[in-house]
Amino acid sequence: MKFDSHVLNLLTAAVQLVNRLTPGRSGGADATAPTGEALTVAAADALGGDGRRRPEVSASEAKQLAAVAVRMRVVFEAAHAGDADRAATEINALLLETNARPQLDRTDGWNLHFHGADDSLANGWAAGCAAGLAMAVGSDLAGRLGVCAAPACDRVFVDASRNSKKRFCSPQCQSRVKAAAHRARQQTAG
Repeated sequence: MKFDSHVLNLLTAAVQLVNRLTPGRSGGADATAPTGEALTVAAADALGGDGRRRPEVSASEAKQLAAVAVRMRVVFEAAHAGDADRAATEINALLLETNARPQLDRTDGWNLHFHGADDSLANGWAAGCAAGLAMAVGSDLAGRLGVCAAPACDRVFVDASRNSKKRFCSPQCQSRVKAAAHRARQQTAG
């Protein structure tokens, strides 16, 4: 089983929101949550990634998205730890709060999208991301939600690989870990 393109787009947006709008560690360095204009830009960049049209995001919408991103981080961390109950509880709360509802929209043909009750940008994306996370956790794909295995990195990812072996948020983190392992082998051999 694999993610369909719409669900993968929603999960990718969730990953981008979590990784760009929440504090933690990224690639071995501290990652602070953006504030002010930087938050608005980061939110727009997160929603406009992977070839999507970059939307106009207001300051209040960016704050709403940042609050949702913190909650989606909980889902990724719980799913990664195998705590489906905690992930489901948080997703259900997001679905309820956003009043996520399915709707067929004509884009390139008819496609299933999820909208919030008020269809504001922030609530619409929150509803869609919550629905995408629900589809992952409510299927055999929950194990595809992960947290980077690199030291000093807590960025999240969705494993869309065929073999379900992804462990790192980025090629840079994977390279850092491989380089450190190589240096450690060289020191013990020398």
